[in-house]
Amino acid sequence: MEEKLKDVKAFLMKTSSISNKNLYDHLSDVLCKILDERPSNCVDVFEDYSQEIKKGNKEKEEDESAKAQDKQTAEMQQKLFEKEGDGEGGEAENEEDMETPLPDLMNLEFYFEQAGIGLSREEMFRVFLALKQLVFTKPLQSVRFWGKIFGIENNYYIAEVEYREGEEEEEEEEEEGEGEGEGEKDEDKNEDDEEGGEEDDTPKSEWKPPAPIPKEENRVGTNKKVYFVTTEPGKLWVKLPPVTPAQITIARQIKKFFTGRLDAPISSYPPFPGNESNYLRAQLARITAGCSISPAGYYMFEEEEEEEDETEERDSYILNTEFEGINVQELVDPTMNNWVHHVQHILPQGRCIWHNPVEKSEDEFEEEDEEEEKEAADEPKRETGPSLLTSVSDDESVNGMPAWTPSLSSEVLPRYALAVMRSNRWPGSYAFAKDRKFENIYIGWGHKYDADNYTPPPPPELMKEYPVLPEVTEIDDPTVEEERALKKAQEEAVEAAEEMEDMDDDDDDD
Repeated sequence: MEEKLKDVKAFLMKTSSISNKNLYDHLSDVLCKILDERPSNCVDVFEDYSQEIKKGNKEKEEDESAKAQDKQTAEMQQKLFEKEGDGEGGEAENEEDMETPLPDLMNLEFYFEQAGIGLSREEMFRVFLALKQLVFTKPLQSVRFWGKIFGIENNYYIAEVEYREGEEEEEEEEEEGEGEGEGEKDEDKNEDDEEGGEEDDTPKSEWKPPAPIPKEENRVGTNKKVYFVTTEPGKLWVKLPPVTPAQITIARQIKKFFTGRLDAPISSYPPFPGNESNYLRAQLARITAGCSISPAGYYMFEEEEEEEDETEERDSYILNTEFEGINVQELVDPTMNNWVHHVQHILPQGRCIWHNPVEKSEDEFEEEDEEEEKEAADEPKRETGPSLLTSVSDDESVNGMPAWTPSLSSEVLPRYALAVMRSNRWPGSYAFAKDRKFENIYIGWGHKYDADNYTPPPPPELMKEYPVLPEVTEIDDPTVEEERALKKAQEEAVEAAEEMEDMDDDDDDD
């Protein structure tokens, strides 16, 4: 009897794989509650008591989980509030005496708050401290809070930075040095395989795919700036890789929600060359190129560049020290002639500076001289786009709407209001301006506006197996009569040829 009781108790104490609870403890809790309250109709309310206890346990677990998560977040963000030098016995340097690229983000938050955009003060202050942490860990020349992109699991806080001269190259060399050993091993392995393997006599195709468009160098075009992201202020900032023209070209054809994990794969058609970090970098390049605007006259070209040939593309400008600001009423004028783009336009090729794909190097020219002459390839048409500091009024319309919508932050007190510009092409992109101060920010899902539902592009047409020519077209087999007629004609032709030879021999004898 005792053994049966032990077996029954062991069965009741078996833990559920779903709720991680067992029936023995649950029944004990229900009975204890019934004995404490002693209801008159125990049988009728037994199920209600059971549900109430389950619900209470679930809420308790959720509260404990939320508290543990809040504690973990608080411990992580506590480092943001520590001064530099704390914990080591040293005194922090006076920030007023040292040059720092850290922007006054709380001052900008004051203006964004008036415009009704941006993040909450608490969240923006934590981002401010996170940017300070980034400035003290990286040799940066300039830092700007680019914005926030929403994700399904986590959100991305983005910092747009520029390294000091030569510092970025040193960091890249260190990163490349870490993976050199593996690359050498792979090369040695491939050489061994080639030496030990048998010769392959199978025919190989002579077709070569077109050479990929090279990416732009650092500090140029789409890679002019460097971007760092983090999913929570206080976590480590992650540097995004440079963007390539292929990634920008494919990103224009697909539409994906961000997950919040940089290593997440991108499943799409056409296939995207990279993971979510590459896709995020491509979207940042597109949004930055299309939505970075400033009041006309704030930036200007150097005098030397103005005297140069107008056909050359300008890729740099300087700050206009004589700029005194534009009246707010003029900035919100519907013509939008007082706003300009201060970031280069991305060409259909995926670069800001056009690259000729058929242009060949000196070595390739020498190889062509040695080989047989081939037909010259058609010279592709040079791609052009809007130049730097082009007026916003020249932007193409978006589904019948203007590309930008200007407005005042306050219609009640327009004299003290800000000029706000909202992008209709990239929802979530804003810019404000007042006197000599302006700034851009993006807070959204990272998607371009589309009036219609997104439809993936169809696959390309199937290639033909072979050209339809008489040489390769199959014909019907001849009939028996046709074969006999052909054989008879061939015999007659042979006899006629022999007679001609005999006549020629007779003529020679004469």
